[in-house]
Amino acid sequence: MTTSTSEKGTISVQLVAEALLEFRRQGLPDAPLLEQAGIAPALLQRPYARVSAQAYARLWRAIAAAADDEFFGMDGRRMKSGSFAYMAHAALQEADVGRALESMLSFLGLIFDGLQPRLERQGSLAQIVLDEKGGPACRAFACFTLWLMLHGLACWLAGRRIAILGVELRCAAPDYCGDYRVMFSDNLRFERPHNRLLFNADCLALPVRRSERELKRFLAGAPGNILVRYRDPQSLGARIKAYLRSLKPERWPDFDALSGHFYMAPSTLRRKLAGEGQSYQGLKDQVRSDLAIARLDSGASNFSELAFDLGFADTSAFYKAFKKWTGTTPGQYRALHGPD
Repeated sequence: MTTSTSEKGTISVQLVAEALLEFRRQGLPDAPLLEQAGIAPALLQRPYARVSAQAYARLWRAIAAAADDEFFGMDGRRMKSGSFAYMAHAALQEADVGRALESMLSFLGLIFDGLQPRLERQGSLAQIVLDEKGGPACRAFACFTLWLMLHGLACWLAGRRIAILGVELRCAAPDYCGDYRVMFSDNLRFERPHNRLLFNADCLALPVRRSERELKRFLAGAPGNILVRYRDPQSLGARIKAYLRSLKPERWPDFDALSGHFYMAPSTLRRKLAGEGQSYQGLKDQVRSDLAIARLDSGASNFSELAFDLGFADTSAFYKAFKKWTGTTPGQYRALHGPD
């Protein structure tokens, strides 16, 4: 399984294994599900391997269809197929993001037995809290999956990314957190009193900007369109990434030149990116990461040449950045996930 540069991001096979965990505990075969998703079973034996976001989305849909559960069997009661669509239809009727989130959380409170989600406001902060009914803390994967659905849908309704300020969980840190930091925030804290996702309370007043026709298109692309981190394809961050992909990295503009390309003052561009929870350096890192993984997957083995092609000053800088992106060096990734 390789990832093309046209696909918007990749997902670690460690999250593939998390998605299959409850299915496997029931003694059910997962090979047909992986086949439907286009994921080679051998990849699950390679801890540094990655699959495309669309392949992970296909797996999510396959598991939901097989188990009639859109929440991977992680609650005592199933989130039956169609639940997400119903929740989205109900949220669309609300006037603003705050009311839409209240609608979503009320619905999920009826669906789930072990998790009870609620929205809280504390001054300038808002938080989506996931209360648990006693017992040990639930898996990090369960909390992040539920937040992914809620946050992705809220961003889509608002027509812009809602920046996440931090995440706290009751459980201990899982062995793998890399993708959670990309999907949500670098500010992850574990073994805390509550499960909560924090964002700016001003976002609750954002108006719902979508129509029923747009909802049909959104649901047709779900969950792939919310997976890595939801981005409106017309958002400034998405347009900047598309512009960067059209150029060789050595021709990427500095911030002032980029501002001129988008007909904005540098201060305006910086403010608008911050409003989407983005920075120019972060966008460049995301594009470089996707390009590096695609090149390694397609057989690249000259790391000095790859570092130069990606615009790094030297190979050591590339090694350091790649280790931050994937948790492994380019050589380890190539050995584990390169073409046979």
